[in-house]
Amino acid sequence: MGGRRCCGPCRQDERGARRPGALSTPADRPQPQLGGLDRAPSGRTGHRVHCRGRGSSGGRRQRAGTAGQARIQGRAGPLIRALLAVLLLAFGLAACDVLQSEPAQIAPGDPAPALWEVTASEGQKAWLFGTIHALPDGARWHSAALDNAFDEADVLVVEIADLGDAGQAAEAFGKLAYTPRLGPFRARQDRAFNQRLDAKIGDTAAILPPDIEDWAAALRIASVSAEDMGENGVDRALMAGNKPVVGLESYAAQFGIFDALSPADQKALLHAVVDDDSAEDEKAMRAAWLSGDLDRLSHLAMTGMLSEPGLRAALLDRRNQAWAGQIAPMIEAGRKPFVAVGAAHMLGEQGLPALLEAQGMRVRRIQ
Repeated sequence: MGGRRCCGPCRQDERGARRPGALSTPADRPQPQLGGLDRAPSGRTGHRVHCRGRGSSGGRRQRAGTAGQARIQGRAGPLIRALLAVLLLAFGLAACDVLQSEPAQIAPGDPAPALWEVTASEGQKAWLFGTIHALPDGARWHSAALDNAFDEADVLVVEIADLGDAGQAAEAFGKLAYTPRLGPFRARQDRAFNQRLDAKIGDTAAILPPDIEDWAAALRIASVSAEDMGENGVDRALMAGNKPVVGLESYAAQFGIFDALSPADQKALLHAVVDDDSAEDEKAMRAAWLSGDLDRLSHLAMTGMLSEPGLRAALLDRRNQAWAGQIAPMIEAGRKPFVAVGAAHMLGEQGLPALLEAQGMRVRRIQ
């Protein structure tokens, strides 16, 4: 499938604070209402996506345009959660042996998710915080160190600034999800896969129309379980604070990451989503995140879906390089960014702490 490049206006979107108020927890603030599977999407439906298709596979590929957008109408809310769920799946698909041991013990009332302080050459500050996209109701994750860092920061940097814009998600998805004459989805899969798919979600006709690409089918399938995922994401809670918000990517860019995967990697993603039975995996991941256990987080992240080199490069490594290229100038300009992105982006030699340190900045874990 043809890759896409995102233009400048799509990569970064800055806007003012959403509403006044201190950093809130999922339990003490109203949640944004996203469209359900049977409701039309809300949000700025007039928004124009800047990214257009700039390539094809041998000239075969054409975009579905407004027809593709119509197919996703009414499903954009769960699709937003599904996008987060699939990115979260990079953690959740841990090898079975990980679950044979007890998850890291968390002292009651003492959460300590990992937090880094970054200092540039002239003393400019920033903070890096690896988030998790869904938590149980009432989960406690605040700490004095975290709240102090957030209070000191001048701007919040997240993956997508317009996290609740279902209309924008629908438009971006519709432009990329379909290839004309690709054919019925089930006819392109083997019998064993279709049997597993039936066992997971039953009738697929409504969510997997003809010509849908494998990566898009994976997100649609994930959306079925994502309806129960809730919206208690750490990123949402941070965005409810009184800070200007900068997005590192757009929905068009994030869907484009999946669209640019090789056919083999799309198939691996699809099978990972269908075969996922992630309740215990997510429990282990949340325990590791809340306790700041980076070794366990790394093991969970790198032994599942991200063990596939193509998926790891697309979902983490290349994005981290691009993000570091945006974050470093913010730090050097004295903007004091608090960077809150998925926790997998903080891990290893290609994680954001390591990449910024390689640029000569001092990076120190403070929690």
